[in-house]
Amino acid sequence: MFKFAAKGSALLIALALTMGGMQGAVAADKPFAEKKVVLQISDPNPFKQTLVLNVASNVLKEYGPDKVEVEIVAFGPGVRLLFADNDNAGRLKSLVEGSGVRLHACSNTIANMTKQLGYKPEINPLATSPGPGVIRIVDLVSQGYILVKP
Repeated sequence: MFKFAAKGSALLIALALTMGGMQGAVAADKPFAEKKVVLQISDPNPFKQTLVLNVASNVLKEYGPDKVEVEIVAFGPGVRLLFADNDNAGRLKSLVEGSGVRLHACSNTIANMTKQLGYKPEINPLATSPGPGVIRIVDLVSQGYILVKP
């Protein structure tokens, strides 16, 4: 029993160290960032999609790309912004590759769209979808990100 508890504790410690290392890796992306902003898009309206991208660009211009971390989190109908064939794919590529903006597509929305469409929609290869979008926002806000919903 004691051996099992000791192995379990060692496993938990190793997991905690790994998780701490992962958080450090994210923070190391922009070690001089003074501001952290998460932009929410949950609307399919192309005007709102453009507005989110404009806000991201303006925040980066105001603070400088090395001084601010920006992540765009899309869920619900807003995931359409992160479809591979979205008209804004070029702007997204520029924001990600030029300024380090991260893109998160809600895994729940993608699963629901897959059921409704009968196939998985092609998501922008620059986006990740490791979990639900709302949970991602909650996690980022708890890490000090400011939520902006243009």
